[in-house]
Amino acid sequence: MEPRNQTSASEFILLGLSENPEQETLLFALFLCMYVVTVVGNLLIILAISSDSYLHTPMYFFLANLSLVDFCLATDTVPKMLVNIQIRSKSISYACCLTQMYFFHFFGIMDSVLIAVMAYDRFVAICHPLHYTTIMSPRLCGLLAGGPWVFSCFISLTHILLMARLVFCGSNELPHYFCDLTPLLRLSCTDTSVNKIFVLIVAGMVIATPFICILASYARIIVAIMKVPSAGGRKKAFSTCSSHLSVVALFYGTTIGVYLCPSSVRTAVKEKASAVMYTAVTPMLNPFIYSLRNRDLKGALRKLVNRKITSSS
Repeated sequence: MEPRNQTSASEFILLGLSENPEQETLLFALFLCMYVVTVVGNLLIILAISSDSYLHTPMYFFLANLSLVDFCLATDTVPKMLVNIQIRSKSISYACCLTQMYFFHFFGIMDSVLIAVMAYDRFVAICHPLHYTTIMSPRLCGLLAGGPWVFSCFISLTHILLMARLVFCGSNELPHYFCDLTPLLRLSCTDTSVNKIFVLIVAGMVIATPFICILASYARIIVAIMKVPSAGGRKKAFSTCSSHLSVVALFYGTTIGVYLCPSSVRTAVKEKASAVMYTAVTPMLNPFIYSLRNRDLKGALRKLVNRKITSSS
């Protein structure tokens, strides 16, 4: 009698974004550039915030955490795809596939929760400015940033344990460029109902709930901004919030389409396009969205670059 967790699939074949060699060359160049920009942009933000004492505030503390998570999320998926294109090999071992899936969910959940935490931070700053420093104490900031790491670890590990009990006895070709949960469930020849129920529960907790909380926070924020008598004050508040709302639209717009829409309206092409948005495009754009419209962060980046130039010369 076979053990329950035995699988006949020792590896999976990642079909990638395209099977056309000419398109793959173009995709390699495009995603390599995107990844380099993602790494440089997010690491610069982390260095700028950590090196400038003026930016040691809750808002920038959470932004540094988001940049770290974005860097890790892109690193979990994009380099493997680039290697597969370069060496013309699309295989990934079963163990590596589960490992990649674990870190993808770990950092994806972290991303979602941190964006909601940043919305709460803006809500307190704009709606309760006199009590901001009292409410957003170092202890609460530590809990809001550290709690998601523990929660994300638990949820991701549960996903992997549920996946490890499945048997893959049919095709091992995965129509994706990394080991995502939904395409893998389709390849299993055993009952995946428990996995699918858990996916819906988790999606409700880490996608739908934060998204609703963000919308509620910004509804209150907009009402508070409209009461500001100074036109300059309203403009500054809207500028800060619009950056965050851009990230919300990019991230949640794509993840909701993948994990909360009915399977009848999802296709492999749509899933891959959405995955590109939240694993490559959003982590690349976040540094630009947050820095280009933020005077303090731009000043910190300039000081960081000037300091490096001075020290090297």
